[in-house]
Amino acid sequence: MTRPRIVGFSANLQRPSKTRSLVEAVAAQTETQVQAEIQLFDMVDAGAALGAAWSRQDLSLPARRIVEAIEGADALIVGSPVYKGAYTGLFKHLFDLVDPTALAGKPVAIVATGGGARHALVVEHAFRPLFGFFGALALPTAVYASDADFTDGALTEPGVRARVADAAGQLAGQLIHASAARQTARAVAGAAR
Repeated sequence: MTRPRIVGFSANLQRPSKTRSLVEAVAAQTETQVQAEIQLFDMVDAGAALGAAWSRQDLSLPARRIVEAIEGADALIVGSPVYKGAYTGLFKHLFDLVDPTALAGKPVAIVATGGGARHALVVEHAFRPLFGFFGALALPTAVYASDADFTDGALTEPGVRARVADAAGQLAGQLIHASAARQTARAVAGAAR
């Protein structure tokens, strides 16, 4: 049986990044509950030419590989730093180039980082509508962390760490459920022969 593929994508524009570390934290917690193939990307991996791509055909090879990985994933962990109350423009631009049907029914864990608590609702007002458009299954628990929740780049705030664990548990649960459903379907198809 193949392991599910989880793609983590962070819209950070530099490394190291608090957003990337939050995506990594959800991925690591998920991996403690379900064996998965995990690929992590960030905006830096897409290259500076992403903003100049007006269509998929214009994408550089690194950016095209990220879009294809997102489309081919069984689940996503997505994150962005917050600028002026929303995810970054390049984050949205990358998802504008994703096939509109490619994410239907896929579980998506949402994370975001910002300078302070006043941006916390970005996950509800910006991310959820975007993934609702795709028909993706945005997990009930989203994770928002502000600068004060990190110490030397590591997530240290207990409440946010608990939300990371909750989101990871929900993501793992969705993957386990999907795997069980596929096994049942194969068993039924085999019995019908």
